[in-house]
Amino acid sequence: MLHRLLAISCLLFLLSVCSELPAQSGSGDDPRVQELYGQAKTAQSQGDLATAIARYEEILRIAPRLGPAYNNLGALYFRQREYQKAATVLEAGLKISPVMPSASALLGISLYEMGEYGKARPRLEAAVRANAADNNAEMYLVHDLTKLGDYEAAETHLRQMAGREPKNQEVWYLLAKIHMKLSEQDLAKMNAIDPHSVMAHELSGEMMEAMNNYDGAVVELKKAVEMAPQRPGTHYKLGDAYFSLSQWDSATEQFQAEISIDPANCMARWKTGAIVLLKNGDPEAALADINRALSMCPSLTDARADRARALIKLNRNAEAATDLEAATKADPAEPSTHFLLAKVYRALGRLQDAQAEMQTFSKLEESARAATAERAQEVIKNKETAH
Repeated sequence: MLHRLLAISCLLFLLSVCSELPAQSGSGDDPRVQELYGQAKTAQSQGDLATAIARYEEILRIAPRLGPAYNNLGALYFRQREYQKAATVLEAGLKISPVMPSASALLGISLYEMGEYGKARPRLEAAVRANAADNNAEMYLVHDLTKLGDYEAAETHLRQMAGREPKNQEVWYLLAKIHMKLSEQDLAKMNAIDPHSVMAHELSGEMMEAMNNYDGAVVELKKAVEMAPQRPGTHYKLGDAYFSLSQWDSATEQFQAEISIDPANCMARWKTGAIVLLKNGDPEAALADINRALSMCPSLTDARADRARALIKLNRNAEAATDLEAATKADPAEPSTHFLLAKVYRALGRLQDAQAEMQTFSKLEESARAATAERAQEVIKNKETAH
């Protein structure tokens, strides 16, 4: 899929690289050159690339110092995927006319396609410096830097592109991949120092959790807990992995161990109370834990929704409404909060408000289902294309 995207981008790029041949004494002003150039343009417009190539080769025999002719001939070779010929011609042209960003970009892309990543880098960098808005050249530079293992430089360029095109999904996809590579490098450096350290196991567990591999995260975080049972934060991380696996008793045990080490850990307090609610336990006990969490961390908005759940169970709907209103303001795209708020408004007799919240809930749910269905269709389509 990515290769096809690059091919499309490259084709769009090539539409803009055909240079006009300037009139230069002894070269561009030669009537033969102008006639051949006209024939080349006509042939290219008709899709007759072989004739266009032949005409540019004739031009260069007559006017070997005519830089733009090298650029155009190199572009035609590139379109035919004759990357070696393209690179040779473009290098010759840049020796004559060094300031040709399109030639530098095409040369860099040709070298990349030939697997000459080290040689491609300076050419692509030169093209991007000359034209900072050339997304095609910069995207190839990103791929080239990735091949060379220079993930920091690749990230810098992707950040620049994201600033220009914040809705370019491919840029964010590549940034996510780069971040994973950087994380792998950091983990390798930590392991080189001490592969069995607490921090190495913690980082490995967190990386697995980020990839939704919660079972693997538990294995790594258990090792960290065993090595440093009094280290603040370690029990919480293990408890959070258990929480993601819905292993409530194990999660509670770890959260309580964390609280005994670090009583100020509001996240552990909150999730201890949340588990009580998930297990249909005593809402008063859940409320006590969540209240303590919010007293320590008032900005913990997610805890407000859980406090509202406890308050609803205790028929304290007016208080629950206040928490849910704050939660919906902080995260208006979360459907469940709107559903709960509709329930509370109904209990309070605010039927019009309840209806409005239910409509919002329905719209968000419908959008979420549509997005899930669309992703499923994309997965199926990609699998069929792969076969």
